[in-house]
Amino acid sequence: MGAPPFFVMPDAFALGRSSRVRTTAGARRYLRGYLRTIRLLDVVCVTLALLAAHLLRFGTDSPSLNAPWFSIGYTSVSVALGVGWLLSLRLQNAYDGRLVGHGVQEYRQVFQASTWLFAVLAIVAFALKLDFARLFVLIAFPLGTVLLLAGRWSARRWLVRQRRRGLLSDRVLLVGDREHVASLVVALRRAPDAGYHVLGACVDATPAGKVAGVPVVGQEADVLVRALELDVNVVAVSSSAGLGQTGLRKLGWALEGTDIDLVVAPGIMDVAGPRVLTRPVQGLPLIHVEAPTFAGPQLVLKNVSDRAMAILGSIILLPLILGVALAVKLEDGGPVLFRQERVGRDGRTFSMYKFRSMVVDAENHLPRLLLASEGSGPLFKMRSDPRVTRVGQVIRRYSLDELPQLLNVVRGDMSLVGPRPPLPREVAEYEVDARRRLLVKPGMTGLWQISGRSDLAWDESIRLDLYYVENWTPLLDLMILWRTAAVVVRPDTSGAY
Repeated sequence: MGAPPFFVMPDAFALGRSSRVRTTAGARRYLRGYLRTIRLLDVVCVTLALLAAHLLRFGTDSPSLNAPWFSIGYTSVSVALGVGWLLSLRLQNAYDGRLVGHGVQEYRQVFQASTWLFAVLAIVAFALKLDFARLFVLIAFPLGTVLLLAGRWSARRWLVRQRRRGLLSDRVLLVGDREHVASLVVALRRAPDAGYHVLGACVDATPAGKVAGVPVVGQEADVLVRALELDVNVVAVSSSAGLGQTGLRKLGWALEGTDIDLVVAPGIMDVAGPRVLTRPVQGLPLIHVEAPTFAGPQLVLKNVSDRAMAILGSIILLPLILGVALAVKLEDGGPVLFRQERVGRDGRTFSMYKFRSMVVDAENHLPRLLLASEGSGPLFKMRSDPRVTRVGQVIRRYSLDELPQLLNVVRGDMSLVGPRPPLPREVAEYEVDARRRLLVKPGMTGLWQISGRSDLAWDESIRLDLYYVENWTPLLDLMILWRTAAVVVRPDTSGAY
């Protein structure tokens, strides 16, 4: 088999270079306005932080920072710090359009830029024997970092809303065989926040029809011509593509000078960035995938922080907990709590507590309702379960029935974040893959809760739980807790019933 035909189409290649060479390679033209707004927002945040630090430390005065051989006013120091802060953000690629809208990398870059700036400041102060006002620095650094992160978060909310409506997203052309292209389509649709809008696919086998709802626009060898015709921003090549090592390299050359990015999707699915290390060896990028860890300092930190936050949460939410308990008791005089056997880490069973949201003898009515289940797999769910009480409908809607599980967290049976706690009859139907959910403690919330809960298909629920088990980190836990709060206050999007 010879070289792919797109390398012998000089007219098409010339068209790509002549029509796009005026733009910067990889630039997101449609994001330029958004990124300009981000830069302006960063300027405002940094200015506010430094101004607040100056006023809180010095008032309206402008004292000088004295060194053995020079003296400079703190107003000038603030200006220099502001310029350095913005420069540090740029050096950390905090305005890379490829990273906005999805994932934690955008926030990590902002935090690293702030950390590097003040690390350099500390080194310079030590080397030049500068006696900085400590309170000024202690106010400026954390306040500025928080403002920058809050600004990025608010801007991201707006961008995500646009992307979910199909706007401000990369136009993507996929390349590979039908099976892998279909997997890519499904993965990209799961994350509209990432901003990848798939327009078509180039596949070799029967290049016609659709793949996972995406039209097939040609063969793999037609990728360059189709990319130009569709005016895409990204060509995503799956690991199954028949281009080969030489063909992929030549495709990259052909895309030089255009504003089309080349993205290679490896065959590794559901593995998060912290477990992936890319190491080039003689020009060959080797991807090292670390095994998931289920022990060690991070797990100890998780267990300690879970219990501490559960105790603190119980104290803060005590009035709400007592109010819900009173409402449940007054409705029918039955018990306030519902205790049910669930399966925890390593298959050990425990008693999970919830506020009772159904009639007292709800379990006796379950057998006759099984045929009406709307849940997928072994999961029983009914959108209009006749056993749910009036108070139960309210507390389920806002997930208040799960507050007693804070006691399970304090006891060590559960975690704040983890896979959904399954029933023994559900575990009995687990396949081998699903049993990996039992490698960690179940959680009060998790990826399953912030992604649709009862509206999720069984396979999707399993996939999310396994992703968490394989890739959990303290940062992922914080992200899930943050998004859980947003889902609880907007119950229409939670899938809770």
